[in-house]
Amino acid sequence: MTPGLDIALLLGAAVLLVAVGAVRLSTRLGVPSLLVYLALGVAIGEGGLGIRFDDAELTRALGFCALIVIIAEGGLTARWSLLRPVLGLSAALSTVGVVVSIVVVGIAVHLLLGLDWRLALLYGAVLSSTDAAAVFATLRRLRLPPRLVATLEAESGMNDAPVVLLVVLLSHPGGAHPWWYEVGLVAYELGLGAAVGVAAGVGGRWALRRAALPSAGLYPIAAVGITVLAYAAGAVLHASGFLAVYVAGVLLGNARLPHRQAILGFADGLAWLAQIGLFVLLGLLVSPGRLGAAVLPAVVAGLALLLAARPLSVAVSALPFRLGLREQAFLSWAGLRGAVPIVLATIPLSERVPGAERLFDVVFVLVVIFTVLQAGTLAPVARRLRVTAPAEVSEIQVEIAPLERMRADLLQVEVPPGSRLAGVHVDELRLPLGASVTLVLRDGVGFVPGMDTRLKTGDSLLIVATGGVRDETERRLRAVSRRGRLARWFGEYGDDRDA
Repeated sequence: MTPGLDIALLLGAAVLLVAVGAVRLSTRLGVPSLLVYLALGVAIGEGGLGIRFDDAELTRALGFCALIVIIAEGGLTARWSLLRPVLGLSAALSTVGVVVSIVVVGIAVHLLLGLDWRLALLYGAVLSSTDAAAVFATLRRLRLPPRLVATLEAESGMNDAPVVLLVVLLSHPGGAHPWWYEVGLVAYELGLGAAVGVAAGVGGRWALRRAALPSAGLYPIAAVGITVLAYAAGAVLHASGFLAVYVAGVLLGNARLPHRQAILGFADGLAWLAQIGLFVLLGLLVSPGRLGAAVLPAVVAGLALLLAARPLSVAVSALPFRLGLREQAFLSWAGLRGAVPIVLATIPLSERVPGAERLFDVVFVLVVIFTVLQAGTLAPVARRLRVTAPAEVSEIQVEIAPLERMRADLLQVEVPPGSRLAGVHVDELRLPLGASVTLVLRDGVGFVPGMDTRLKTGDSLLIVATGGVRDETERRLRAVSRRGRLARWFGEYGDDRDA
């Protein structure tokens, strides 16, 4: 190989390993890892090591590829039993909420920053999408009710599709079609994208169940390939490829597939690699010398988004649904932005829209500032709003490990301080037939419990549950954790709640 390629491989491997190691450090410090990746990109760019990179078109293409993988992983790991109850609210946030956010931010930056309407609405469109990578990475570390987590994750997985279409339309204002035509076009692309995703997911599920592949390692490759196929098929048919990816991922991830755990693990690893590459690339694209002038517009746009656009979009979207004010407030605060707005900002940049360079800088600065502000305060905000508690369902840390021939899952359950599980005997858990506590880890020592074993704070339980009773098992554990051994006497059945 040539010396230049050797150096590129050396630098790339070093950045990758530093980024992987930075995940642990960022977790300890409570700093979102995406900021570390962006900082790495800036450090090796023109303001650091001096590597100059300004190819917005290539960044856009690679960014879309990374988003496909990230959204596919989000779909594959989404549980349908949790997603189904929040599908309507998430869809409303991803459509009606997006429109409200675009209008509010557009009006704000038009009036406060003096931008023309087209550019102002572009600001609103680029900033209206929550980021799947940021949401998935942040929320899964918090103790939150499943309904809130599922709502935010589904929203972040679905809202990329309409937002990409709107950003493209605003970047190519032809003026030849009336507004109702553009609205119909977006609706058509979303509807067809969902249909393509269903077809790819159902077809892929059927094929993977019947394929006798010679190696277990081929199944994860095939599963991810099906989600990429969904995107490509949607794009060829002029439909929403991103929505097709998410729908296909959900259908595949909730199917009983051969080597399902290997598929999910492979998708998780690819998603991490995509996040690292995407954020480093975006950090490499930015010019640090221009960022100072973007701070004030970024703060103005960010405050308009955080204090007006997001709360109003949540309130309007939640009107048909039973959602309390505290839950609405948390959804408003937890609308995390990340790589997606920065990638979307490369669309007008690559199309040379007037003001697009400033837009990219503003979005970059906004993402950095408000990611620190929001991600770092999600846990205390959740406690202040009382949408979480130490003994809620989030104590059930599920590590899915399908015992394929037995069609069973392995659940890991922690007994944190304050949980009513403490003091309960194993037989008083009253787990459904098909579920059993197989191991208890206490003070670093594991043992097989008896029916008279009393659980203690700090215990870790391993529970084997057949696929058919997994959800019922979690509901029962949730009920006991809330009200103790007499949960049913108090009318507590572990159904999801947000209070």
